[in-house]
Amino acid sequence: MRYELDDKPKLSDMIIFGLQWLAVTIPFILIMGKVVGVMDGDYISYIQKLFLVLGFLILLQIFRGHKLPLIMGPAAVILVAILTSSHQGMGAINSSVLIGGLVLAILAASGLFKYLKKLFTPRVIIVILMLISFTLLPTIISLISANGPVSGINNFLFSLGFVVVLLAAHALLKGIWKSTLTLSALFIGTLVYYLIFGFTGSTDMNLALVGLPHSLTGSLALPDVGVLAAFLVSFLALAVNDLASIESVGTILNADEMEKRVKNGITITGLGNVFSGIMGVMGSVNYSISPGLIAATGVASRYTFIPAAIGLIILSLSPMAIGIMSSIPSPVIGVIFMYILTAQIGASLLLVVEKDGIKTVDHGMIIGLPLILGTSIAFLPSEVASQLPAILRPVLGNGFVMGTLFVLFLEHLLYSKDTISGKNNYKKG
Repeated sequence: MRYELDDKPKLSDMIIFGLQWLAVTIPFILIMGKVVGVMDGDYISYIQKLFLVLGFLILLQIFRGHKLPLIMGPAAVILVAILTSSHQGMGAINSSVLIGGLVLAILAASGLFKYLKKLFTPRVIIVILMLISFTLLPTIISLISANGPVSGINNFLFSLGFVVVLLAAHALLKGIWKSTLTLSALFIGTLVYYLIFGFTGSTDMNLALVGLPHSLTGSLALPDVGVLAAFLVSFLALAVNDLASIESVGTILNADEMEKRVKNGITITGLGNVFSGIMGVMGSVNYSISPGLIAATGVASRYTFIPAAIGLIILSLSPMAIGIMSSIPSPVIGVIFMYILTAQIGASLLLVVEKDGIKTVDHGMIIGLPLILGTSIAFLPSEVASQLPAILRPVLGNGFVMGTLFVLFLEHLLYSKDTISGKNNYKKG
């Protein structure tokens, strides 16, 4: 390593490597933030607040949390919960994010989270990772086939070509170029799209160069029991994601006091989600993509995240900068979203091999049924979902939540260790 975990690089190196972390972080914020920001009704202000929250959270994690070189960004699992609860309004969603973050912070700070960790066996984690990807498919489909200034079929054909190019780039590029592929894909994909179809983005030139979000707080409303239950399940999955990210980077860098880093890191993540709920933006989580960039650059210093965090805060104060970055066509967003979630499926399949997650047909059932069930619910026609009891709809109509509940039921009750090791007909199948 050129710079170890606690080394302080010289200023020029700190800025250069900080800009690289910033370049990796921005696409995730724009891609996921755009989906919810449109629902919020004030997209530019929403992205500003998202940049602001994440900038301060990264600084908190570096100095008071896990103290590791870890990227933070919007949580895909919370995005799923928001999309399936959109009928409840942003007030109930913001309150659920706030409550979920508070519960997570209390569990982590009190040490109770270590007991919940036992529920998340390798098979449960595999299903959770895959469910996030599969249950977001309806959103991806709507993005890559959106009708508007450009017809749905043209958007779809463009998306097919773009995803092939993107995956080819992923296979051929190495090092820093591969780590920043999402950023270059955003720029190049947008440029090619507008060259083919003409400019169809925002032409609002009245955005201020410098300005605060229109409101620093979001609306809050008492959520239904069903909505809150759905978010609490999602936050359990978020906690597992956070834990895996902290553990993976800590292990690679041979960091000391990992138990303390995990406790502090997840506590800060929980408190960050509390502030996200108050400010009216989606929850965040530590990402597990940092090892690739660390390996490519030979830089593991946590202090290189200071310029990245400051950069996010500065960008949050410029509506014009957010507006320029946000003129990204829906098909480009959808394809990059597809690419990110494909990588997540790859990670889950790798976990199957590394953890020997499938030894019997029963193990395959534990993974397979929740995936099929969750995906089926995600594609449930709206007229059918609307007939579910209102209080249960956020749970029964949420493919991710139902898939997660089913895998926990199958893994720990129906196909418990005693049953599988005991005497079922499929053990040698």
